Amino acid sequence: MRRVALLFVAACSSSHSSTTDAPPGGGDGPPGTTDSAVDAPPAVKRTIFVIPMENEPSSAIYGNTTDAPYINSLMPMAAYATKFQDELPALPSEPHYIWMEAGTNAFTDITFTNDNDASSTHSTASTAHLTAQLDTANVSWMSYQQSMTAGTCPISTSGVYAPKHDPVVFFRDISGSPPSKTTAGCIAHHKPYSSFPGDLTHPDTMAQYVFITPDLCHDMHGAASCPQGTNVAANIQAGDTWLSTELPAILAYANAHDGLVLLVWDEGDSSNLVPFLALGPRIKPGAVATTYSHSSQLKSIEEILGVPVLPSVTSANDFTDLFQPGMFP
Repeated sequence: MRRVALLFVAACSSSHSSTTDAPPGGGDGPPGTTDSAVDAPPAVKRTIFVIPMENEPSSAIYGNTTDAPYINSLMPMAAYATKFQDELPALPSEPHYIWMEAGTNAFTDITFTNDNDASSTHSTASTAHLTAQLDTANVSWMSYQQSMTAGTCPISTSGVYAPKHDPVVFFRDISGSPPSKTTAGCIAHHKPYSSFPGDLTHPDTMAQYVFITPDLCHDMHGAASCPQGTNVAANIQAGDTWLSTELPAILAYANAHDGLVLLVWDEGDSSNLVPFLALGPRIKPGAVATTYSHSSQLKSIEEILGVPVLPSVTSANDFTDLFQPGMFP
């Protein structure tokens, strides 16, 4: 089995391997071979890093070298989508993030339509979502949330941390029934982003699926308490600057460990088109006009990590066209 991990950001590793087991014991290989010739090489651990940004259409990012010079500097080495569609154009952030996790915002016990914090009445008992699948398959995952309080399950807004941008806390199998800041399993899968740079230096324990959310001051959203306030251009600049500081180390890791970085936005404007960049050693650089969505994102992550594709996203296009021939998943 493959060992894989994604960046569309846990500290555990799995025993999945992308290599064929070598014959056991010395001298069990074909005649004329030595042990060193038949031993399988160590498994290469892939990681998928997903970094969501906020509230910008493609037209505000692609080609905007004034406010987003760093992102535009990445485009020659990235596969970037020109038709990444917003599936929930009338709704705010939270339902979009729920969609990234489950391929829908509508469940039998709740339909997410607002940005409320997680609670007993604002959460779902559904287990049909990505991180539940990863737990079942023993695929490691971690959510790194900038400005969250360490050692907690971050179900409540605090300063410039917003749970509306952390989809797993709305699923009770992760955050508890009812959701609680003391739920042990949730705590085990959450770290402040300040822990991430150190974790990145340990590929043996880096999670296979990594979800990194910048706080409100760095995700292009903004807040009154941020230095740039809510000015649109200033927030694009703040997000681009944050990425220019943080992303080089992540890209270096991805290139060294056959990883994948997905830079995605939650929503845009009336065009219903949002930016999307994929980076990593298997990517085919250039513009891709295939129609994509957050359903495509979820389906592709499931395919790469080797878990079943949820029924909610089976009809979506996966990311095959973003990759070099024969390199997906």
